[in-house]
Amino acid sequence: MFYYLFTWLNKNYNVPGAGVFQYITFRMAMAVITSLVVTTVFGRRLIDYLQFKQVGETVRNLGLEGQMQKSGTPTMGGIIIILGILVPTLLFAKVDNIYIIMMLVTTVWLGGIGFLDDYIKVFRKNKEGLAGRFKIIGQVGLALFIGLTMYSNPDIIIRQEVKLPVTIDAPVNFHMRGNTPVYTQDVRSTKTTMPFYKNNEFDYGKVLKFIGPATSDHYSLLVFMFFVIVIITFISNGANITDGIDGLATGTSAIIGITLAILAYVSGNTIIADYLNIMYIPNSGELVVFAGAFVGACVGFLWYNSFPAQVFMGDTGSLAIGGIIAVFAIMIRKELILPLLCGIFVIENLSVIIQVSWFKYTKRKFGAGKRVFLMAPLHHHYQKKGFHEAKIVTRFWIIGILLAIMTFITLKLR
Repeated sequence: MFYYLFTWLNKNYNVPGAGVFQYITFRMAMAVITSLVVTTVFGRRLIDYLQFKQVGETVRNLGLEGQMQKSGTPTMGGIIIILGILVPTLLFAKVDNIYIIMMLVTTVWLGGIGFLDDYIKVFRKNKEGLAGRFKIIGQVGLALFIGLTMYSNPDIIIRQEVKLPVTIDAPVNFHMRGNTPVYTQDVRSTKTTMPFYKNNEFDYGKVLKFIGPATSDHYSLLVFMFFVIVIITFISNGANITDGIDGLATGTSAIIGITLAILAYVSGNTIIADYLNIMYIPNSGELVVFAGAFVGACVGFLWYNSFPAQVFMGDTGSLAIGGIIAVFAIMIRKELILPLLCGIFVIENLSVIIQVSWFKYTKRKFGAGKRVFLMAPLHHHYQKKGFHEAKIVTRFWIIGILLAIMTFITLKLR
């Protein structure tokens, strides 16, 4: 909104300072500040309202130290995060940008599913909440929307190098890389970034190329959609599972958000992308503004969610932040790096899968179920071992920072 307003003022009335809104970095900074203000100021009021309405968390006694003291803590605080993302994005981003539109849809879509789950738990007094199959259906539905839009929208393109003569019906761009002439074209493509692989580029269309060129386009879509569905559901559920102790999911998401913001900036800047020899994605730089709002919302919410938590985000927040991270990475074509960047979410998710699978297997084979961990997800395992949850969270954050640094390194390891 402000971008269009100040651009108009600068163009028609030459208002001093209005031109600064042309810069993504400035609008990103404003998004962070606005998000922090929204989450901290509105967050306090929402917490008071939730306490007044007695919208508290129902805690099951799992034998964890200090667990029962959290009973009655206001939940559904994810509303704070959602507002902290939407308000700055609508104010400072180009809302007609296809990438921004898709991120807004993702935020509202998964935030709505999480809100419905929390509403059933809190107001309908149903501890199970929304049935798991409906959550999966909602996540898969979003994945289908994202995948099909990424595949078919003419505004979603990448810039790739070509050799003359070319047969693709698209304008050829020319620039010099040192003393070497480079020719590029902006084309729709199923290419993405794969760490440790050639030029860090991988084409989904080549996965099933042995079937034949006549059907390659159809199969590339199927492969691409499969990956999109798996990534969105896995990362979204991973964030949901990680949200088990105060500040863990929020702080980890902020670290991931900062990393994705930097990756979006370099991928959307033609000069930096060419210098780093990474994939340039036209118009994706606008995602930096959204990433700023996301990080600001997570940090602002952490003000109230750090130990001892004054509010829980509930599924309203956890499903949304996981989905946002997954979709964001898909749009800047860095989704195959998520197993490393989102290592905390991945290991938390896997710990539950391993625990449940091993218990069922041993129970069927030996008549008594055995466990790999003292308790799953993994953070509860360390709680059972006697670690204070604040120490667990801090150490997980440190691991998250190391994973973020390793993510940047992969861009140059080929």
